[in-house]
Amino acid sequence: RFTRSMTATMRAAAATVSGRHAAPVARVRTITACRGSSKESKTAVAASVPSVQRPDRRGTCVAHQIRSFSWNSGVARSRCFHNRQLTPNALSTDTSVDSTTPSVSETTPNETGAPLRYEIVKGALVRWSHEKPEGPHPATCVLIHGILGSRRNLLSFAKRLAVKFPSWQFVLVDLRCHGQTASLQVPPPGDNDVTSAARDVLATLNKLKIYPNTLLGHSFGGKVAMSMVHQFGKRLPRPVQVWVLDTVPGDVWATAGDHPRDTINHCVSIEMPVPSRKFLVDSLTGAGFTLEGAQWMTTNLQPVCTKKYPNAKPSSLQWTFHLPGIVEMYKSYELTDLWPMLETQPIGLRVDFVRAERSAFVWDDADISRMQANGARVHFLENSSHWVHIDNPEGLLEILAPSFGVVRDRR
Repeated sequence: RFTRSMTATMRAAAATVSGRHAAPVARVRTITACRGSSKESKTAVAASVPSVQRPDRRGTCVAHQIRSFSWNSGVARSRCFHNRQLTPNALSTDTSVDSTTPSVSETTPNETGAPLRYEIVKGALVRWSHEKPEGPHPATCVLIHGILGSRRNLLSFAKRLAVKFPSWQFVLVDLRCHGQTASLQVPPPGDNDVTSAARDVLATLNKLKIYPNTLLGHSFGGKVAMSMVHQFGKRLPRPVQVWVLDTVPGDVWATAGDHPRDTINHCVSIEMPVPSRKFLVDSLTGAGFTLEGAQWMTTNLQPVCTKKYPNAKPSSLQWTFHLPGIVEMYKSYELTDLWPMLETQPIGLRVDFVRAERSAFVWDDADISRMQANGARVHFLENSSHWVHIDNPEGLLEILAPSFGVVRDRR
């Protein structure tokens, strides 16, 4: 089916070049999984199909298959598919995604028993699903948000990636104490720290029977990604690329902007529920936080739960996250040292760091040299603050793109 889909796509591209009809529409499909809810809708993300030569048989097959992989045991229970290559020119599309481009989510109930709420953004060429996992698995990237965030923070960027690389799928998770995971009746087990957060993501992928090609973590999520690899062992069943966005393996010192620790401490002092989003903005800016940071924090508000706050007005708002747990998680983030992961990294791992031009964290020259000495690469993203995927998404995409261009099994 995949080969037929590719053939149709290439024929459509050829027809476009010859002027017989307009360029087709590439779809970005998003699958959201949550417990106890189900809704579906569809739309298209417009993307032009480039004029390319029809790829050969090796170029048309992009996925590797591991039918059942146990993260806990580190054992693949079936053989991987043949070595296959994804040729960048054959399978990439236009990168332009503006704010007016329509997009939509397909929502399915979470019947996997995964400990985290998750969402899967699929490129137009992906036909695999965790409900019917037969056949080759598509190349997969896992995106992990930072502290006080949720998977929604990275959703727009995941859709950009899916348009650029339509043979990939992108898994986004809500970490413990964050987003929809915070509302689960049974929270993920273990302490609220970086190690447990990484274990949650591993367990979620194991339930989905997905072995990712790439891990991409922003800030706190960057340490979670590094911890995932560190917990795995000395050898990976196949190569994994880790992208760490604007954080370092060891001590994290923030010297500019809204310090996350200060933001968390101020949020603890705000009595819930609040009457409006403006109330939260006024509270934060009155305490010296930036307007941009205060407005972003309002994305973490949701309608009040009358069972929890029976005397609250229906228009009141409360946090989406579990604030006491986040306090513990951020303390762990500051204290967790993942230099040992970088210095004793498993075979098959590649680690790249992205440093924002206006990063709120201190990037010490000695630390950068230490990263490079252990085989990691450090990229500098211009025109960006700590929010790299928001401030300069095109620049970030340009840095990341080479690692999505070729997928091969190098066991």
